[in-house]
Amino acid sequence: MFKVKVPSPGESITEVEIATWLVADGDYVEKEQVLCEVDSDKATLELPAEEAGIIKIIAKEGDAVTVGDIIAEIDTSAKAPAKKATPAAEVKKEPVAEKKAPAPASAAAPVTAANESYAKGIPSVAAKKILDEKGADASKVKGSGKDGRITKSDAMQYVAAGVDATQFLQGWGGTREQSQEKMSMLRRKIAQRLVSVKNETAMLTTFNEVDMKPIMDLRNQYKDKFKEVHGASLGFMGFFTKAVTEALRLFPAVNAMLDGDQMIFHDYADIGIAVSSPKGLMVPVVRNAEQMSLAEIEADIKRLAIRARDGAISIEEMTGGTFTITNGGVFGSMLSTPIINPPQSAILGMHNIVERPVAINGEVHIRPIMYVALSYDHRIVDGKESVSFLVKVKEMLENPVRLMTGGKNPEEILLGL
Repeated sequence: MFKVKVPSPGESITEVEIATWLVADGDYVEKEQVLCEVDSDKATLELPAEEAGIIKIIAKEGDAVTVGDIIAEIDTSAKAPAKKATPAAEVKKEPVAEKKAPAPASAAAPVTAANESYAKGIPSVAAKKILDEKGADASKVKGSGKDGRITKSDAMQYVAAGVDATQFLQGWGGTREQSQEKMSMLRRKIAQRLVSVKNETAMLTTFNEVDMKPIMDLRNQYKDKFKEVHGASLGFMGFFTKAVTEALRLFPAVNAMLDGDQMIFHDYADIGIAVSSPKGLMVPVVRNAEQMSLAEIEADIKRLAIRARDGAISIEEMTGGTFTITNGGVFGSMLSTPIINPPQSAILGMHNIVERPVAINGEVHIRPIMYVALSYDHRIVDGKESVSFLVKVKEMLENPVRLMTGGKNPEEILLGL
C-alpha cells in the first residue's frame, strides 16, 4: 500500500488545502496521473500519482492538511481493469458497424489513442458535479487544465455563458435562494495581504494621462515584422515595462522597499506583471527586465502568462518582484487606484485606451488617451519622486525613441544635457 503524502510546495509553506480531487475514491489511477489540486497561500499545485493502483481517498475537498500528511493510499497490488483496454478496439470497428443509436457516454471518453492524454475532455470531480447539476454536456466544454482536463473553472464559465439558458433560470430568477462557498487558501491569503497593505502602509495614488498614438503608430507599422523576426506579438506591456525600468533607474526609491527601519534599494528591476488565470489574479515576475530588449520582455511575458493560464507556474516565478504593473484596461477599466503588492513600494496601473479631445498647440485633436495611475507607499516615496516617475514614464511612451536613450531626447544626448 503506497501512501500519498503532501509534498512541500515551497519554502515557508507548512499547510495546504485540498482544492479538488480529480479522481474518485476506488478509481484505478495510472502512474503520473494527476490526483488532485492543492491550494497553498501562494499558488495552486497539482499532485501526481507516484504509483499505479486503486486509490483510497483519506482527505476530503476543503480539508486543510500540513506538509507530510497522508491524504490518500494507493493499492499497488491491484490490477488495471480489463475494460480499460477494449474501447480503443471497439472505436475502430464503429465505421463499419451498423448503429441505430449514438454510442453510450461510457464508450466515448476515458480511453484515447496512445498519443493522446487520458485526461483530455475529462472533467474533474468538482467540474462534473457542476455540469451534471445543470444538465450540460461535458463533451462541449473545452478543458484548460493540464492535458486538456476540464477544471471546475471551465465548468463554471461554460455554465455562466448561458448554455441552454432555460435550464439555468432556476439559479438566477428571483428564487431568493442563497449558497455558500468556502474561500480558497489562495483567496484568503490575498484578502489578508490586501487588508494589511491598507492598514500598514501610507498608500497614495497619483494619476496622469498618456497619448498612445506614437506607440500605436509604431506598433501598427512593425507588429507583423516584429512577430516574424522574434516570434512574439508586439503588445503595449513591453513598452510599459521598458519605460518603467528606465524610470526606476532615475528614481530608485520607487524600486525600493522597507524592512523595519531599513530602506532596501535594488540595483535591478524584477517587474511583476499581473495576469488573469482560471484561479484568479497572479503576478509572475520578469527578472532583470532592465537588461532585456523589447522582444525579450514580450517573449518572457508571453511565456509566464501561458504558464499561469495552464496552472503550471511555480511559486519561485511569482516571488521576489521589486515593482508591479497591472493592466485593468483589458477588462474595460477607465481609472482605478491599484493596491501595492507588498513588500514593494509602488505599482503602476494601466487602463483602457479611449479617443478623447485634447488641446495640441492651441487646437483640438482627437487622440487615443490612456489614464495611468501610480500607487505608492508615502513612507518611502515622496510626492515629488512619485509624480516625476509617472511623468518620465509618460514622456518615454509619447516619444518611444527615449526608451533607447535612457529617457533622453537624441538632441539632449548630442548636446551633453
